[in-house]
Amino acid sequence: MAERRPFSVTRLPGFTAIALVTFALLYAPIVTLVAYSFNGSESIAVWGGFSWRWYGIAWQNTAVQEATVRSLVIATAAAAIAGTVATLAALGTTRTDRFRGRTLIYVLVNQPLMVPEIVTAVALLIFFSGIRLATGYAGLGYLILAHSAFCVPFAYLPIRARLEGMDLSLETAASDLYADRFQTFRHVTLPLMAPGIVAGVMLAFIISLDDVVITEFVKSAGQDTLPTYMLGQLRRAVTPEVNAISTALLALTVLLLTMFFLLTRKRD
Repeated sequence: MAERRPFSVTRLPGFTAIALVTFALLYAPIVTLVAYSFNGSESIAVWGGFSWRWYGIAWQNTAVQEATVRSLVIATAAAAIAGTVATLAALGTTRTDRFRGRTLIYVLVNQPLMVPEIVTAVALLIFFSGIRLATGYAGLGYLILAHSAFCVPFAYLPIRARLEGMDLSLETAASDLYADRFQTFRHVTLPLMAPGIVAGVMLAFIISLDDVVITEFVKSAGQDTLPTYMLGQLRRAVTPEVNAISTALLALTVLLLTMFFLLTRKRD
């Protein structure tokens, strides 16, 4: 009797063709955008020869420079805050005995992932509007806190996964050698979970850097980030400069995602 092979979706008829068409539809627009960022023509639809012209124009654009610096400041601060909160939350839900309400905490931490981003944006707008009216403060602090709140679950998931995959015998051995909880955390737990923390912070940085919806709702006048600046330019006049900025942002995102993959992949 022939041995029955386990079911695999890859052996279904037409799977390869459907996969290739799906990837083509997903990546063809991105490839086109990257190609036309090197277009020497004024038009975004007519090829005028290979040129670095629009990268130079974008580099010298004062508005682009300010938006880029603002985006990096917000993303760095938000990633640091989200990484710290996520690390504490991951430790509290993996390195303690089971307690009532643990599942509720998990749900609350991951709430931004379970509701539409527009809902989170409106809620943050209402919350920060009350604070703005009461204090008169209208700085970048609102954007940093909003991005931090939204990025916490993105940092939490890889850190929690790292903690759950760690061998507890090393921490137990440290306790047997009379190390207190802080010493065990500092010399054993923290070094072992460091790749997860770095990966979580990097993922939070990427999410914050690329965010548009929450930024559009929370920002004040003159606080455009790079994505919202690009959105504003698209509403006015589309030039190959936008393609150049998008390609640079794409390259940074791909670089960080590659580093994230290398940090989180399982090693034998």
